[in-house]
Amino acid sequence: MSKAEKTRQFIIEKTSPIFNTKGYAGTSLNDIMSATGLTKGSIYGNFKNKDEVALLAFDHNFGKIASYIREKIAVHSRIIDKLLVYPETYRNFLNIPFLKSGCPILNTSTEADDTHPMLRKKATKALNSWQLSLEKHIQIGIEKKEIKAETNALEFSIILMSIIEGAVMQAKVTGSSTVLNITMDFLEKMIRDIAQ
Repeated sequence: MSKAEKTRQFIIEKTSPIFNTKGYAGTSLNDIMSATGLTKGSIYGNFKNKDEVALLAFDHNFGKIASYIREKIAVHSRIIDKLLVYPETYRNFLNIPFLKSGCPILNTSTEADDTHPMLRKKATKALNSWQLSLEKHIQIGIEKKEIKAETNALEFSIILMSIIEGAVMQAKVTGSSTVLNITMDFLEKMIRDIAQ
């Protein structure tokens, strides 16, 4: 990595939690300067504008949770066990340091849906990627006869994602893990119910 690339990466890593917590509109240049210890000139010497930093910060935040989930999924051989990683992870998301401020997809989607087309596009792409990954796992499970053949992979994936994001939103607003435990118990049962 060149010095410029290292500086860009440093800025992204330091500002990603701020963008996930405060959102695009709530994150100021002063926040970016404070988090990095860099001057306005240093920041704009590495990025065209705040939009560029925000878009890369979203990629960084989403990449962290995607990698975290992938690593947990990889240790399992059975598809049902791979799917059970989701309720296991999101039941405890308030205790995962980089998720304390919430799911980057949810946070970005709720802010950018009507206000920031580029961030909205990033969030849409992330949702589609997550959905396709879930569908693929379910299809593999059906082929391996681990999941009931009548399971609709698209429907199941959309419902699983909606349950998780709804529970995360409620837990963040209330600061209570009760909603997470109730919802993730339900999701766990839903996953076990499709097992062959």
